[in-house]
Amino acid sequence: MAAGNGVRRVWVGQNGLLSTPAVSAVIRERVGVDGSRATGAFILTASHNPGGPNEDFGIKYNMENGGPAPEGITDQIYENTKTIKEYLTADLPDVDITAIGVTSFSGHDGQFDVEVFDSASDYVKLMKSIFDFESIQKLLTSPKFTFCYDALHGVAGAYAKRIFVEELGAQESSLLNCVPKEDFGGGHPDPNLTYAKELVSRMGLGKSNSEVEPPEFGAAADGDADRNMILGKRFFVTPSDSVSIIAANAVEAIPYFSAGLKGVARSMPTSSGLDVVAKNLNLKFFEVPTGWKFFGNLMDAGLCSICGEESFGTGSDHIREKDGIWAVLAWLSILAYKNKENLGGGELVTVEDIVRNHWATYGRHYYTRYDYENVDAGAAKELMAYLVKLQSSLSEVNEIVSGIRSDVSKVVHADEFEYKDPIDGSISKHQGIRYLFEDGSRLIFRLSGTGSEGATIRLYIEQYEKDPSKTGRDSQDALAPLVAVALGLSKMQQFTARSAPTVIT
Repeated sequence: MAAGNGVRRVWVGQNGLLSTPAVSAVIRERVGVDGSRATGAFILTASHNPGGPNEDFGIKYNMENGGPAPEGITDQIYENTKTIKEYLTADLPDVDITAIGVTSFSGHDGQFDVEVFDSASDYVKLMKSIFDFESIQKLLTSPKFTFCYDALHGVAGAYAKRIFVEELGAQESSLLNCVPKEDFGGGHPDPNLTYAKELVSRMGLGKSNSEVEPPEFGAAADGDADRNMILGKRFFVTPSDSVSIIAANAVEAIPYFSAGLKGVARSMPTSSGLDVVAKNLNLKFFEVPTGWKFFGNLMDAGLCSICGEESFGTGSDHIREKDGIWAVLAWLSILAYKNKENLGGGELVTVEDIVRNHWATYGRHYYTRYDYENVDAGAAKELMAYLVKLQSSLSEVNEIVSGIRSDVSKVVHADEFEYKDPIDGSISKHQGIRYLFEDGSRLIFRLSGTGSEGATIRLYIEQYEKDPSKTGRDSQDALAPLVAVALGLSKMQQFTARSAPTVIT
């Protein structure tokens, strides 16, 4: 189709494997053998959903800045699909995409080239320009430090051996499920505590009572390698905490940021932890709707260095996508920096130590997300409409809340989040239903449509605790009052007929 419609050159990752962040890097950095640059890219992926012939499949389109196409472009594409009456193709033989090189074809419209390139080389070069690989290598090769990385049979496996083993010296046995498979080995490649079962067990967080000592650090990726999960020994780092901790330590631990951060940003449902870091470090701060294109606008304008979403996406302005391996390297850089005097002797500073010290400095945002997947779409819309209508009377809301739990503060604001982009002036409405409490707690409800069946209702529950003596509580206990309020206020079971969420993170 590209050749038939006048495209001059197509670039393809070797074996058809290229992660979403690597695609962004290739668009921004790579120059072809003829001096050409990419003007955009198609990414064929099931993302973090189950893949294969009977599961999900999607097409992403990234623009010349390396970021996802904005709504104005995707809306225009959709409108064009309504009027298509024909499409053009060229009759070409198959190209061997296992072999690096250029295959050229000549036709009545001139020459058409297919260039197959090493999927990892450009990306590895970029990572080495951001991080101090020598200090990370000292950490990973220290007998005091153990490491585990799970690609969940996604495309991250094409990069894991190259970066963690060949470049940084980790043991190959530390890699799990790093052979990319079209159906992700029959698994669900979403890096969370529910679906990354093997890693969770190995890190000492599963139900198994194995006597094997867990690694000091563990991480997982999703199917297209743009999401990440960070774990310490018997310890889970929430994505909201992760981006806050990376931002708080970036200038000291990561050479790319040594001159300082331009600003930071988070998606609206992500916890307010990053807000507190930004305020303490006097950084520009932005709260945007869910979707990486909003971060991209800020980065292109030079206003944002580090950003993140609670849905296990973290990144920086090195590309215009979230980047799972970047997040892992950021954490390894922080660990290497904190332990630069400890690898030869002394007690290791652990992932849990870093997180708890962060809470002691900035306070803790107790946080959880409930996902109700494949809910009847009609029922999901009715629930959301009910919550919007309820917002018209805060007194009624607070009467319901106090009837459910008397030990929570009152709701002082309720709305549907709306965002005016400070760069292009575009307005994004209906981005999530918010209930904000007097003590800084938040309840947020959103519909997500990344799967192929039904609707997913996402419920976000957050409570801020700034008293250092109370930041060590069990998260479930700390959030129990707000969980009860969220489920009761929304009439979740009544609308969805679900007695429990599909996934809790």
